[in-house]
Amino acid sequence: MVILFVHQNFPGQYLHLAAALRERGERIVAIGGATARTLPGIELHRYDPRPAEGVPPCHGWAADFQAKCLRAEAVGLLLEHLLQGGLAVDLVVGHPGWGELLAIKDLLPSTPVLHQVEFVYRMEGGDAGFDPELTRSGWRPRTQLRLRRAPQLIPFHDLDWGLAPTHWQASTAPQEFRERISVIHEGIDTRRISPASGCSVTLRKAGLTFHPGDELVSFAARNLEPYRGFHVFMRMLPLLQSLRPRCHVVIVGGDGVSYGTAPADGGSWREMLLRELAGRLDLSHIHFVGQVPHPVLHDLFRVTACHVYLSYPFVLGWSLLEAMACGAVVIGSATPPVQEVIDNGTNGLLVDFFAGEELAHRIAHVLADRAGHRTLAVAARSTVISHYDLNSVCLPRQIELVERLARPHA
Repeated sequence: MVILFVHQNFPGQYLHLAAALRERGERIVAIGGATARTLPGIELHRYDPRPAEGVPPCHGWAADFQAKCLRAEAVGLLLEHLLQGGLAVDLVVGHPGWGELLAIKDLLPSTPVLHQVEFVYRMEGGDAGFDPELTRSGWRPRTQLRLRRAPQLIPFHDLDWGLAPTHWQASTAPQEFRERISVIHEGIDTRRISPASGCSVTLRKAGLTFHPGDELVSFAARNLEPYRGFHVFMRMLPLLQSLRPRCHVVIVGGDGVSYGTAPADGGSWREMLLRELAGRLDLSHIHFVGQVPHPVLHDLFRVTACHVYLSYPFVLGWSLLEAMACGAVVIGSATPPVQEVIDNGTNGLLVDFFAGEELAHRIAHVLADRAGHRTLAVAARSTVISHYDLNSVCLPRQIELVERLARPHA
């Protein structure tokens, strides 16, 4: 069968699924944007959403929708060309978040489409309005959010089936469509991402090497920003350092913005918070290492005495499950969907997202009794193996779903 993946940053969530289907002998074709990556044996076609005549002006509120319309048109033109060249598609797998699937049913009306239901913006109960410090007041931000939801909601009316990584993320879809959503995580390769003896992490600039048993705290996000609780984490560090002055903190993440907005005064959140906390931190024990290769991140998870994962009610980051798979003791925020993964006191610890003082005391308690918290780490890895393992749980279920949709009468 022929399966078409549509994802501006291909392979994105479909790295393992696309490769596994290709190994089974299926023909895999992908449509992606400029950042899409090739995979062995997979045919990749890139589109450019920028019109030759330039992007037309529009109302500021419509800019997000216009960007999605431009992507929809660019994907549609490319797909039309491929279909005219003889491409026959049995199933489309794609992420509707960037507008790329808006025209799919007009080009392939009888072909089933599997939508990635990663997150649907909510007027209440999600990321919007969660953080009072960064919430804009008035009706205008709500209207902008309402309009931002529009291109997410439109594809549901043509929904054949949806795929969500967690139950909470699935619940962000409108109620009437939830019966057509399967909850299957992308999967964690727990054979590769696992505890390992003899690991260490070296910070060359600081001239330091950390080993298991050292008093080390880790924090990781793609970019250091409020959506992942970076501001809460930074503001609790003075208290943590007073409680555990010998501990070191390694912070992984870039200075960009993945979600939300940059600080109002410009620059990065890291720079802003360092200015805010100037004179209150022992910076010789706080190490910003930027974005690091995956194997290095996994070694950090294996070595750390305590890993902190905070998040708005939003998309679950892979780093939480990878830290748990590596056998880290994790302190997470009591927010969905983190609560779906961590059972407080069983396979990790939970604190209120905004409770910086409680977070500092929890970390200090873990550092003071590392051996006593090892049962949490063992249970954390067991949770990932049982519910999120790539090869034994997630990938077989994903392939089964693809087979059912692509070959409904087989």
